[in-house]
Amino acid sequence: MAPVNGFDLIVLPLAVSLGVDAFSVAVGAGTFPTENERRRTFRLVFHFGFFQGGMALLGWLAGRTVAPLVADFDHWIAFILLAYVGGRMLLAAYRGDTENLKEDPSRGSMLVLMSVGTSIDALAVGLSLALAGDGILWPSLIIGAVAAIMTFAGLRIGCRLGGAFGRPVQLLGGMVLIAIGVRVVLTHLAM
Repeated sequence: MAPVNGFDLIVLPLAVSLGVDAFSVAVGAGTFPTENERRRTFRLVFHFGFFQGGMALLGWLAGRTVAPLVADFDHWIAFILLAYVGGRMLLAAYRGDTENLKEDPSRGSMLVLMSVGTSIDALAVGLSLALAGDGILWPSLIIGAVAAIMTFAGLRIGCRLGGAFGRPVQLLGGMVLIAIGVRVVLTHLAM
């Protein structure tokens, strides 16, 4: 085992900070009832973890070529994706149509939109790690694993809240997704 250096000490807190969005989105998605809870859990945990780690790896590979090209508008992409998914969840909860969602948030395009929307910041982190001159395999694995664990925890909390409080929490879940998108935009505009 290699000695711990300063770089190793920042990877875990960095992974946790990236995983906060995945956790929050998972809480929102968990409030909506589903026929097969295990499948939804697997899909969200796998995809959120995979996309977080994969986007960090992609950002590292992109280095100085691609990341600067999207840096001016990556926050808008995240906002649009999260606002779209959150808006659909709000509409379904408002209509009382949560039992018959035409598009399960943990399947198909909704799953991809949430996965990309919550992991765009990992792309920038990957670029930062490349500029620091450090490796990416270990950090991307940690980032993906932490996102997966936080997604699982978020789903469990969301399921309990949704089951106990129903529609008000489902409405809140959609609003949380939109709020995360707004926070991403405001954070980037303040830089």
